[in-house]
Order: sequence, then C-alpha cells, then structure tokens
Amino acid sequence: MRHAREDYNKDKLNTIPEKEPVFLLRAQDQTAAMPVRYWALLQEMDNPLRDLAFKQAALMDKWPVKKKADL
Repeated sequence: MRHAREDYNKDKLNTIPEKEPVFLLRAQDQTAAMPVRYWALLQEMDNPLRDLAFKQAALMDKWPVKKKADL
C-alpha cells in the first residue's frame, strides 16, 4: 500500500493506535478522489498535508481500474 505520508509507510512505531478507527479509500473506487479533495479543501491553507492529499487524489484519478465499492 502506498500512503501519501511516508511516515505511515514505515510505521514501525505503531503511529496509529490499534483501536483507532480509520477509513481507507482505494484508487480503484470510482468516487475515492472526490472525498480526498474535499478533505483537503477543509484544511488550513498552510497545512502541508493539504498538498499531499491533492497529489494523492490526482494519482487516484489516474488509476486505470475503476469500479463501484464492494466488500
């Protein structure tokens, strides 16, 4: 899995607690890029994660396989 944040890609220190709820959107989900962009728009202008989110959404748009969400 390629995360936008490099520190999450190398999470040896368990940065995300085991019981913390998270929500994962995959690039193959045909609607995934839209909520990522919306999240970015809600961030402060000087938040560096804002730019990372926009870049990740652009990569999601380019993903060649698209489908509806499923289990």
